[in-house]
Amino acid sequence: MLRRILLVTALAGGAGFGLFWWLTIPAVVAANALPSYQPDLANGLTTFNAGGCSACHAVPNQPDRLKLGGGLAIPSAFGTFYVPNISPDPNDGIGRWSEADFVTALQKGTSPAGQHYFPALPYTSYQRARVEDIRDLFAYLKTLAPVAGKVRDHEVPFPFSIRRNVGIWKWLFMDGKPFTPDAAQPVRWNRGAYLVNSLGHCAECHSPRNFLGGIIGSQRFAGGPDPEGEGWVPNITQKGLADWSAKDIAYFLETGQMPEGDSAGGAMARVIKNTSQLSPQDRAAIADYIKSLPPVEGPPRPPKKAKSDDKS
Repeated sequence: MLRRILLVTALAGGAGFGLFWWLTIPAVVAANALPSYQPDLANGLTTFNAGGCSACHAVPNQPDRLKLGGGLAIPSAFGTFYVPNISPDPNDGIGRWSEADFVTALQKGTSPAGQHYFPALPYTSYQRARVEDIRDLFAYLKTLAPVAGKVRDHEVPFPFSIRRNVGIWKWLFMDGKPFTPDAAQPVRWNRGAYLVNSLGHCAECHSPRNFLGGIIGSQRFAGGPDPEGEGWVPNITQKGLADWSAKDIAYFLETGQMPEGDSAGGAMARVIKNTSQLSPQDRAAIADYIKSLPPVEGPPRPPKKAKSDDKS
């Protein structure tokens, strides 16, 4: 009897491990899945600014937003992540990446080495982006100056450090679906919806998360604790921005100035450096979409200690 129990246990364990291994296979985009394409560098620049690439990937504490050597520390409940070098440097950056490597990283969250990226890279939003936009972005990044310097390893404790486990996280929180326009809405609204939900990855900061670090879908855009551990990210549905007009939102994205006279601080100040580079039409499109978000009650906000704590 004991031998049978041990055998059944071993078989069940083997089957469970096999299922885990299958569910966590890192997805990739094959090079032959990308048809011949002539990149549009102007659109690559737009994509770069819409995606806020320099907000995280620029070398900290220096003025050149195109010096993409990485190194920014992003604290979280799961450890501290250090933003990688995405300059064209062949040794420390992405200079040796293929186009398929880059598309795979952004849409599948898989590295050229075939490992899962931690979701500190917001690929749950980038999966919505058009492949053409990603290819244009890659072409644009290759025009920038290479920056030497390897970024330090992430400081992520066990068991979160096991990258294979990220495959289960992706299975729970990634659906692989591209952005789908709403035929009932005007073109400008759909452009804004696309930018906000894909490249702009606004929900990644402006939404509360569950204990696994996944966005709580019912409270998307409703604000919550800052993912970096300090302050509070505001609710950008009509629950939080009812007094803002679409013009107010567009002006904020250009200047960082709020209707009440305050200005953006913290991580949002870095974001404004990127959105300010977008065309007025794209800022207006983003504003139209955000203004259309129905009111959603977010998690209760703790008492405000000081204005500097608010990362609005």
